[in-house]
Amino acid sequence: MSLEDITKQIAGAFEGKDSGLGKKFKIDFGDDGCIFIDATQNPNTVTNDNADADTAMIISLEDYGKLLSGELNGQMAFMSGKLKIDGDLGGAMALGNYMESQA
Repeated sequence: MSLEDITKQIAGAFEGKDSGLGKKFKIDFGDDGCIFIDATQNPNTVTNDNADADTAMIISLEDYGKLLSGELNGQMAFMSGKLKIDGDLGGAMALGNYMESQA
């Protein structure tokens, strides 16, 4: 799955809506780019800007694809170091719950 594909998928879950999360999130794929979700404004926006966020999730593009397919469990990814959280851990959990509800 490419960065463009993942960005479109996440944009579909957020753009034109108010998720109610009230925070800024970044999913950082390292050299492959990032996705920035601004859920502080209504409607929420999704870009590929590398901006400051309340919560940043650092994961490889490959492992993120495995998370989406169910091949990798989020908690196991975190515990094994494949997923790192910088900032608000509660925000990361809220984002995960929101994304699951939109699937």
